[in-house]
Amino acid sequence: MDRIKKITYAEGAGTDPYRNLAMEELLCQECGENEVILYLWQNQNTVVIGRNQNAWKECRVQLLEQEGGRLARRLSGGGAVFHDLGNLNFTFLAGKEIYSVERQMEVVRIALERLGIQAEKSGRNDILAAGRKISGNAFYKKKDRCCHHGTLMIQVDVEKLSRYLVPSREKLQSKGVDSVASRVLNLADLVPGLTAERLKEALRKAFEQVYGLQAEPLEPGRLDASALQEKAEQYASPEWLYGKALDFQQSLSHRFPWGGVELQLRIQEGMIAEAAVYSDAINTEMIRQLPGVLAGVPYRRSQVCESLAAYQPADEGEKSMLRDIEAWLADGTI
Repeated sequence: MDRIKKITYAEGAGTDPYRNLAMEELLCQECGENEVILYLWQNQNTVVIGRNQNAWKECRVQLLEQEGGRLARRLSGGGAVFHDLGNLNFTFLAGKEIYSVERQMEVVRIALERLGIQAEKSGRNDILAAGRKISGNAFYKKKDRCCHHGTLMIQVDVEKLSRYLVPSREKLQSKGVDSVASRVLNLADLVPGLTAERLKEALRKAFEQVYGLQAEPLEPGRLDASALQEKAEQYASPEWLYGKALDFQQSLSHRFPWGGVELQLRIQEGMIAEAAVYSDAINTEMIRQLPGVLAGVPYRRSQVCESLAAYQPADEGEKSMLRDIEAWLADGTI
């Protein structure tokens, strides 16, 4: 028997990325045990980077800001994306017992089918139509609540997308393309005249169809206004957006099948005094822990690898990622 008793539909109140991300996180915290929430939102002229990415390596930050855009960092892993009003963001929020990426993806697939678009999931987090990317997805957990969010490109300004994002050559080669623009496709190219409002309505109806319930609108006042403001300020803070600036002497990078990794190390008297680790991997926790694992370790191949081997992530996928990093460093990188 389906444990889901309630499905809730919510929309963002504006196009401020920090407030929209704050609302998403609070909805995640407030989501009921037997409830699934679908939250739709839009940002204006914003680059959103993954939890563990290096802002300066993923985005032309100065150009973005000079042209009135904003940088934002989300809680989930994955790569950088560009949002404007030609893009619609969706978020599914649910308790871990009823959370189902497969079911949530089915909502998106059926919504697109209602509009005459045949779509399919591809790789670790993309949705394709006509062989090109129309959506990227990412995921995170907060205690026993789960979040799955993604983009849907309706009529994104691809010229701006290409101007602001700086994907590595290795990443593009892994996708078999020579530019980020050549990899993506706007839904309006498949359905001329498609609007965000039409797509929202298709998603809401598909949400009800997949879960077999009528979606209830988010109750006014359900989210605490002061908590929302405080959270939005955290998302806008330089500390969250850029992290601590360190004087690194060593930078190592490599691309694995599951994503790229960059290690930046400050070496002092033969020891790793400080470390920063950046990645577009979907799994985020192990990447966040690595700076602490590496700090204080002698900068010698054997001891760095021993330190990594001693760290045991809880997630099986992250254990495999860590073994890949060990093998890379043991192969003569250090």
